[in-house]
Amino acid sequence: MKKILQASLCTVLLVSSASLFAQDEPATTASTSDPGYKTAIGIRLSTDQAVVGNAISLKHFLNEKLALEAFLSFRNPVSIGALLEIHNPLTGTEGLKWFYGAGAYIGFDSDKAKTSRDLLGVMGVVGLDYKFANAPINISLDWKPELHIIDDINFEPAAVGFTARFTFGKKNMN
Repeated sequence: MKKILQASLCTVLLVSSASLFAQDEPATTASTSDPGYKTAIGIRLSTDQAVVGNAISLKHFLNEKLALEAFLSFRNPVSIGALLEIHNPLTGTEGLKWFYGAGAYIGFDSDKAKTSRDLLGVMGVVGLDYKFANAPINISLDWKPELHIIDDINFEPAAVGFTARFTFGKKNMN
C-alpha cells in the first residue's frame, strides 16, 4: 500500500509540474506550434528496467499539440503500450518541443525459469522532441516512469529513452 501511495504521489507531482510550465499561445503563432510532421515511425532505445523498453515507436499527431504514441517491444516481456502526449514549443529553437503525457501498457512475460505471467500498468512521460528542418528525421529524449499494477505492484522510475524516427505526412495540419 505504501508503494501505491508513493507512486500516486509521484505521478500527481509529475503531471502538476508539467502543467505549471505549459504555455498558452496566441492564435497568431500557430506556425511555431506546428510539429513539422503528422506521423513518424522509428526505434526507441530504453533502459532495461522498463517493461516497455527497446521498442518500435509510432507517433501520430491528432492536432498541432496532441499526439498519440504507440510502442511495440519484442524483448522479454513482449509488450505494447500507448501514450497520449501534449506538445508545447520551446522558444528560441525552431523544431524543438517539450511534451508530457500519460498512458498504459500490457506485457506478456514468458521466462522459461518461471511460469508465464501477464503484466499491466500505467506510465507517464515528460521529454523533448526535435524535428530537423531539412530532413525527415525526428528525435526525442524522454523519461517514462511506469507503475506496474498486475502481476505485482511496483514503481519503475528508471525508464529513460532515446527515439529516432522517420517522419512523413503533411506539415500543415489545419
